[in-house]
Amino acid sequence: MADLALILSLETSAGCGSVALTRGGINGGRLLAEASAQPEITHSRQLLSSVEWVMKATGVTWQDVDAVAVSIGPGSFTGLRIGLAAAKGIVFATGKPLLAVPTLDAVALSCLSIDGGPLWCLLDARKKEVYAACYNTNGQISPAEAIRPELLAEKIKSPAAIAGPGLAIYHHIFAPIKGLRFISPTLSSPKASLIGFLAAERLARGELSDPALTVPLYVRRSEAELNLKKQTQIQTT
Repeated sequence: MADLALILSLETSAGCGSVALTRGGINGGRLLAEASAQPEITHSRQLLSSVEWVMKATGVTWQDVDAVAVSIGPGSFTGLRIGLAAAKGIVFATGKPLLAVPTLDAVALSCLSIDGGPLWCLLDARKKEVYAACYNTNGQISPAEAIRPELLAEKIKSPAAIAGPGLAIYHHIFAPIKGLRFISPTLSSPKASLIGFLAAERLARGELSDPALTVPLYVRRSEAELNLKKQTQIQTT
């Protein structure tokens, strides 16, 4: 049951990652402990020690944990790989099920208090782009995409709301849109606790992820893939 599930969750899509233990789902769920890693410290150095801390802080054992959840993206390519590798390592070692949760879903969950109109959730994608998806009270209504903020501004129809860390850089582009409500990035950033609440709902529905097949949701190709494509094109011309 979603209201009883004890979830260990990892969120590493951006600079400041986090680890949390949550009990229950979206309605009535409780945060037992959450640790955030400093942005200056790489996730690979901090993540497992954060897992150890939340376990000790709550007195929870691996036998108590029902599942391991991970923020699957989009986001930092390196951060997502580190988070997923850590989550897979834990589930292979403990035998717990894996639950992969889209990162933008967590941004949307942090803004459930809005009036139910369209909610655009943004993450910084670098290269002068954002990762964006639109939600309403029924869930996601547009697929996640990497898009230039100027082009996204042309797509947004008011009344609507906009949220997420991507606003921190590109607020000035969306500010002229009349009827657009802004939710502070500090109040709408993805966190491990939100991933945990969403994961409990997925666990109740039996939506488990196969650790052998689960890969990060990159949305766009990595720099390495783009360079390989260029090299292949050069060699074939």
